[in-house]
Amino acid sequence: MAQIFKAKKKPLKQQTLELTITGMDHQGRGIAKHNNKVCFVSGALPNETVKATLVEDKAKYSSAKVTKVIQASESRVDAFCEHYNQCGGCQLQHLEVSQQVVEKQTAVTQLFSKFAKLNSLNWQTPLLSKPVHYRRSARIAVMFDKAAKKMRVGYRASGSKNIVSINKCAVLDEVFTDVFTLFDDLINQHKALHSISHLQLYQSDKQNFVVIRHTKAINDDTKALVEHITKSQQFKIVWQSESDAIEHSHLATPFYYLKEFDLKFEFGLGNFIQVNAQVNEAMLKQAANWLDLKGDENLLDLFCGIGNFSLVLAKQAKSVIGVEGVTSAVAIAAQNAQTNSITNAQFHCFDLTQSIQSAPWFSKNLDVLVLDPSRTGAMAVLEQLPLKQFKTILYVSCDPVTLARDSAIISQAGFDLNKIGLMNMFPHTGHIETMALFQRR
Repeated sequence: MAQIFKAKKKPLKQQTLELTITGMDHQGRGIAKHNNKVCFVSGALPNETVKATLVEDKAKYSSAKVTKVIQASESRVDAFCEHYNQCGGCQLQHLEVSQQVVEKQTAVTQLFSKFAKLNSLNWQTPLLSKPVHYRRSARIAVMFDKAAKKMRVGYRASGSKNIVSINKCAVLDEVFTDVFTLFDDLINQHKALHSISHLQLYQSDKQNFVVIRHTKAINDDTKALVEHITKSQQFKIVWQSESDAIEHSHLATPFYYLKEFDLKFEFGLGNFIQVNAQVNEAMLKQAANWLDLKGDENLLDLFCGIGNFSLVLAKQAKSVIGVEGVTSAVAIAAQNAQTNSITNAQFHCFDLTQSIQSAPWFSKNLDVLVLDPSRTGAMAVLEQLPLKQFKTILYVSCDPVTLARDSAIISQAGFDLNKIGLMNMFPHTGHIETMALFQRR
């Protein structure tokens, strides 16, 4: 058998660089120049001079990590979390929170110039979040650490698969304050719990949940012990077996209520919901205001989930068709419409990465398009839709790169970018949420 020779990668020579930071990218990294190419510098801010260790050196770019700040930005602050230098959950605690929004907006502007050739953006007032305790949902990793000879409960380390043990997380809702130390003790004291792979946290308006995912069967006595020890907490335990079944029918159905719209949204423990409740409601209000529906529109909501946008906009449109690829989410969206006595919304399960040629939900009467895709964006469906039949397109994005790329498609189809606004759904992280409104020329 012929053997293919593979050259061994040369280990990266440890280098300490002195760099001048000229900007920030869309992931929250400082931008500098080194050896005539871009160097992305974790932990650095615009207008700083830093010492950094080179961690990656590619043909077109390099990456480095700050070891010392020589000249600090006026916007630099001390991180408030004891785990910040190890944990990979937050990337921007060293930047003052209002300046985080400024830098994210600048990064989006640069991406639109690069990918969509749009240089003059009509930025609206950003939607802001409270800076701490804003997360109502999170996933906590559980893994055995061979070196420490113990189970770790926490978040993944920055740029690594290793788990950082967490004492408390300041961006999580306060009902989950004790969840890390409580489960660290429990899991390490009881070997029967070593099959736990992660904990999924959900806060709902009436009840909070910790879903325990385990890869091997856990006996009833051990489950009863966990439920007894956590009885005084502000959350209920739900077990997710190795078969992926999440059984919570014995508990009250989780939901969130939108006071602004008088809507109740039930969801399953496994369905996607927006993590930041405050920004979610502000986002929906802004979407309704920007679209300014008159009551005669037929609206298509793609990637609709459990109906977060669909049901809000159904109160103002003639009809709404929601399309989503996750079967359970579609069923709950239909149930939510019924619960809220909304009769002009229909929901369909459809994989929006596939051909829509014979899609039963598409109609030539549809004239308003709403998109809320995952980070991969909506290119697959945008390239198929007869976009010219829509008068308005609202795009809600959780990835500015795919938003800028998809905006080029929308612009080329004859639309102007009328408004764009940042939504700081995830303070202290590099995540960027954006809303863009396009009007047909």
